[in-house]
Amino acid sequence: MDDLAGFLRTRRSRVDPAAVGIPTDSRRRVEGLRREEVAHLSGVSVDYYVRLEQGRATQPSEQVVDALARVLGLDETERGHLYRLARQRRRRAKAPGGRVRPELLRVLDLIADAPALIMDHRLDVLAGNRLAGLLFGRPMPGLNTARHIFLEEAERGLYADWENCTLDVVGHLRLAAGKYPEDPRLASLIGELAMGSERFRRLWARADVRARTHGRKAYRHPLVGLLELHQENFALPDESGMELLVLSAAPGSPAEDGLRLLAGLGADRGDTHPAVNAQVREQLNDANPPPGTPQH
Repeated sequence: MDDLAGFLRTRRSRVDPAAVGIPTDSRRRVEGLRREEVAHLSGVSVDYYVRLEQGRATQPSEQVVDALARVLGLDETERGHLYRLARQRRRRAKAPGGRVRPELLRVLDLIADAPALIMDHRLDVLAGNRLAGLLFGRPMPGLNTARHIFLEEAERGLYADWENCTLDVVGHLRLAAGKYPEDPRLASLIGELAMGSERFRRLWARADVRARTHGRKAYRHPLVGLLELHQENFALPDESGMELLVLSAAPGSPAEDGLRLLAGLGADRGDTHPAVNAQVREQLNDANPPPGTPQH
């Protein structure tokens, strides 16, 4: 799904030669740096670097990876991605199973005034609280936000800043593909998105990587209008690949009023139960059986 050679090629094409001290003229036809220029600046032979870009050389040393990251001007997220790609053939990470602990669901249910989701590395929503279900207008389990953004909502739907959302999604999936290159479900999702969305194909070819941590998220809800929220991503422990996402509104803002109105509309419709996966809800019941229930 992702490879060291392709990542090096795309990063090389984006380096301004002047920024690394290489003079240019109008006859230069290569976009970015030439392969021999990257090799020279990194202190490796041209032949070795060419073999890296052709996928014929694998497992470069840590010193070579450091040098390449410096020459290519990689940021912290890109540098980590490059290291994972360089180590791939040595040790491949197993994709997490995706089971949500009952204790996490209790935490999710306690978040009453902000939409909150638990999501895995494939952007599958494993559980969501009541406000999340009202925001998305559908049950949370079964929702994949990448599929939702590219194939279901597109530019006219829920996401007010749709184009930037697509950049975030593709960057996240690139990171996930580098970390879990043998995850068949992730590969299937990427293939589905590539088949169904021309924009996804174009962005995927750029090989950009993005780490989702926090930032503004704007939603255009059909009942309450524009909601400008702040998203915080909390990576869950034990290398589960899961994140808790909380979408909060600034105190006294129109978005806070909008979320309050949305919660009230849901209550008017009798929607009082959190949109939590039925399978996950069963985990809660299994962990806390009613009195008198036979134990197995």
